[in-house]
Amino acid sequence: MTGPAADQDEFPPYPSGLRLAGRRVVVVGGGHVAQRRVPGLIAVGADVVVVSPEVTPAVEGLVGGGEITWHQRGFAEGDLDDAWYVIAATDDAAVNERVSAAAEERRIFCVRSDDAPKATAWTPAVGRHAGVTVAVVGNREPRRSASIRDAIVAGLRDGAIAAPHDHERTAEVVLVGGGPGDPELVTVAARRALTEADVVVADRLAPRELLDELSPDVELIDVAKLPRGRSAAQEEINRVIVDRALAGKRVVRFKGGDSFVFGRGYEEAIACAEAGVPCRVVPGLTSAISVPAVAGIPVTHRGVAHEFTVISGHLPPGHPESLVEWPAVARLRGTVVLLMAVQNLPAIAAALLDGGRDAATPVAIVSEGTMPGERTVLSTLGEVGEAVVAQDVRPPAIVVVGDVVAVANPATYAGRD
Repeated sequence: MTGPAADQDEFPPYPSGLRLAGRRVVVVGGGHVAQRRVPGLIAVGADVVVVSPEVTPAVEGLVGGGEITWHQRGFAEGDLDDAWYVIAATDDAAVNERVSAAAEERRIFCVRSDDAPKATAWTPAVGRHAGVTVAVVGNREPRRSASIRDAIVAGLRDGAIAAPHDHERTAEVVLVGGGPGDPELVTVAARRALTEADVVVADRLAPRELLDELSPDVELIDVAKLPRGRSAAQEEINRVIVDRALAGKRVVRFKGGDSFVFGRGYEEAIACAEAGVPCRVVPGLTSAISVPAVAGIPVTHRGVAHEFTVISGHLPPGHPESLVEWPAVARLRGTVVLLMAVQNLPAIAAALLDGGRDAATPVAIVSEGTMPGERTVLSTLGEVGEAVVAQDVRPPAIVVVGDVVAVANPATYAGRD
């Protein structure tokens, strides 16, 4: 027996990818099921109409943003006119049955949140990566479907499952921020860029463990810049990434933190633009925020700091090439985060003290942040110069100056004025 009256449980579902962009999709019900389903429909371009006397605040926010239409009333069969797809998501079985019947009459596929066997369509567990959409239907076992989906998407992300798309491959430069150092803190987009690279141009602060995951045929170019040691010239780095891209390669410029936060990434972007090489950016977690966070130090805190300032400390106060107005920085009441400042920290502390900052201001130096050798040295602005020497602090390190350090370490700073 075939047709609507057939026992649907005798047959497996027929998978199909619906293209709903610009097409009317009706969601009956405005509760948590709708809250979960509607964003996915918006993401594929559907013209979403929600019919419900009430909706959750999140759904109402989508209405206020103009992303969906809301009919604030009960369901009427005419709501399905001109619809391509329907989701019955109320907590009233009778209403869902009416929606299902109206959809069946109009030959519109209908998902039912309350009774999957009576539905004409099931919502799969969906994941996307690298232009691939994974949809898993686990015979009405949603947890199993989600688990299988997650395993497939994870395999696509880490390269365990190959998903070649050579028609999309073009010669280009991708500026990838690798975050503070822990490979677990790199973004999904960064991992994808590395798996697609022909050439990786890496510095010493990029998450080094990820280099071991590169395919053997990927060319790895070391452009490390060592503090007060060997250092690859930026001009040479620019030349290398441009030359490899002009040779038809996909080049990943892989560095620590974020490429545009004291990473000289925009110099590389300019070099690519001048050479006519396509260039795109994959942002990374900047160490200025992520390293203090991992060390348990907030850069802002209610009632303590209403601003934070990130400063490069590679030049000392008074240096003719310095662009920092240290007297103005000293007058700030919020948090000051210093990068590349270990060598010049005593001079910077002296400048802040000369500008009026309190000598008792808490200071934290987090070295090797997020890495196995991470350690935090706590001091004050008046004593940090001596602490750097006494504790043999070495770069890379992030310095946090301000009362937020005391918020995170109250026992150390208890009783200070």
